[in-house]
Amino acid sequence: MEYTLLIVATPLFLFLLLGLAGHRMKPLTAGIVGTLGMCLAAVLSYTAAFQYFLGTGKIDGAYASLTPFHVEWLRFTDKLHIDLGILLDPISIMMLVVITTVSLMVHLYSLGYMKGEKGFQRYYACLSLFSFSMLGLVVATNIFQMYIFWELVGVSSYSLIGFYYTKPSAVAASKKAFIVTRFADLGFLVGILILSFYTGTFDFATLTANEASLVVQSTAGATFMGCSIASWALALIFMGGAGKSAMFPLHIWLPDAMEGPTPVSALIHAATMVVAGVFLVARLFPVYFFAAPNVLQMIGYIGAFTALFAAVIAITQTDIKRVLAFSTISQIAYMMVALGVSGYGDHDGLGYMASMFHLFTHAFFKALLFLGAGSVIHAVHSNEMKDMGRLHKYMPLTSITFLIACLAIAGIPPFSGFYSKDEILAAAFEHDKILYYALWIVAGLTAFYMFRLYFSIFWGKAKEYHDDGHHHIPHESPWTMALPLVVLAVFSVVSGRLIHFSEYISSDNLPFHTHINWTVAGSSIAIAVVGIAAAVFLYFRGSDKPASIAQSLGVLYRATLNKFYLDEIWMFITQSVIFKCICLPIAWFDRHVVDGFMNGLAWTTQKVSVNIKGLQSGYVQSYAWFFVIGVIIITILTILIK
Repeated sequence: MEYTLLIVATPLFLFLLLGLAGHRMKPLTAGIVGTLGMCLAAVLSYTAAFQYFLGTGKIDGAYASLTPFHVEWLRFTDKLHIDLGILLDPISIMMLVVITTVSLMVHLYSLGYMKGEKGFQRYYACLSLFSFSMLGLVVATNIFQMYIFWELVGVSSYSLIGFYYTKPSAVAASKKAFIVTRFADLGFLVGILILSFYTGTFDFATLTANEASLVVQSTAGATFMGCSIASWALALIFMGGAGKSAMFPLHIWLPDAMEGPTPVSALIHAATMVVAGVFLVARLFPVYFFAAPNVLQMIGYIGAFTALFAAVIAITQTDIKRVLAFSTISQIAYMMVALGVSGYGDHDGLGYMASMFHLFTHAFFKALLFLGAGSVIHAVHSNEMKDMGRLHKYMPLTSITFLIACLAIAGIPPFSGFYSKDEILAAAFEHDKILYYALWIVAGLTAFYMFRLYFSIFWGKAKEYHDDGHHHIPHESPWTMALPLVVLAVFSVVSGRLIHFSEYISSDNLPFHTHINWTVAGSSIAIAVVGIAAAVFLYFRGSDKPASIAQSLGVLYRATLNKFYLDEIWMFITQSVIFKCICLPIAWFDRHVVDGFMNGLAWTTQKVSVNIKGLQSGYVQSYAWFFVIGVIIITILTILIK
């Protein structure tokens, strides 16, 4: 399967081509070239998936890890070296399909959405770089190669979020995303170094082999502040994943990332950057499970709190893209909980399988939601719900596809989200009832805020739309935008039911069979229906009830509307604590002590040199005079000593 190298190399070639020669192309030509290149990568990914899952990948009943490309890059010791290569196993193959599919839809959609934008060629070059970065991350053979692409994902997301570089809010959002995730990635790097110091390897296959026995044995007995070294290393590695996947309290960058173009939001939030943390924990799952089960439990509880926290905030947001942003945070947290409650092997690994299953289905319906939101924004030129209403008459295709995505994320059968979310709830129900009830409540909140969004956009109060020469009467999007909506809608309907996920992906790569736990499924459907019914009552025809409820909630409503003031708290911590109490004293010490010492040394040297420079005047008479004086002094000292 050496051709899989082309899957990663194609977007890299597109980035170089469009980045260096894109300005010589017509904008549409650059977009078509980028889209066709991603189409090739998608075709190769689907080919690899069929070949791996239906033939090459299965050995003695289990799916094997294949390495079709491998080269040593840097060697430190006989054992410790950094390699570059391609690792093909069930989760990397699955991610190749997800990334290339969503990226292709975004490329095609952007032909219509970004038409006429300044920097069109640059936009497609950055899309290609982002796709290359994420593809390189998921096929990495070792944790350091993953870290390299991890940082490249951060750079490319920075360029896409800040695409509108003349817009101050976009520049601020890109810097915020970059800085917050870099802060988290410092923990990731320290964790990598600790783990590699004790194990002597970066290689995933070696780290996870034989129930992570190398990690367990090499870190046995080593502790720091009462916790094992393995726990510290894996907690720090998860810190990097929490930053990328926007887990509390490192979630603050994700809503602001909505300042980028809407197709970028679909790409970042659906299948790529934000699921990198989930993929990281899944890649190292045997290490977490056998070497640091306490860290895995911590991941589950952080995920549950984040899911509930983000869902509550999403209820009150009025910007449609920010509603979807907090929805993404909540759904990614769902996946983290699934990993946190998972066992290892066969049915004990239900949570692991469910996490990857939900990652797979979520990619399609969340991309559909963002692209549908982009279609609405393209029509009404606003992100605010108050500027929308009764758009189903003007945009029937967008309305239908958006409804499908809402039903999928709400967990209504037979849509895809029902099957993956049900498996997560079933895993939580079996392992930790507290986490189960937290996720059960989130399921109801998700159904409520998604249908609040849907009814506010496409139904609700009637709006008067006028053609004033700048803003035209809303109409359906062009085919380049409509086709991706239809394709993603189909995936949102069939991907959960037609694909028996547990037969392909499990924690130990051994297929197993699952069945629907109707006790769990029935309760999740019931609370989702309650959430939808509440949204129908409050928003379907439009009324003053939501405003009166918000007014009655008072402080609680204002707190959720302002995202519980987490941004303000972070600003206080950074400006008043870190900058004023830590950075300013360090800066004073640097300027007055370090610089003062060096400046004083330079001043002293200069003064001494001025005073003694006469000793090297160049006059022979002076040298002769010093010579005579020196001889006289030496003679006198010799006589005195004798």
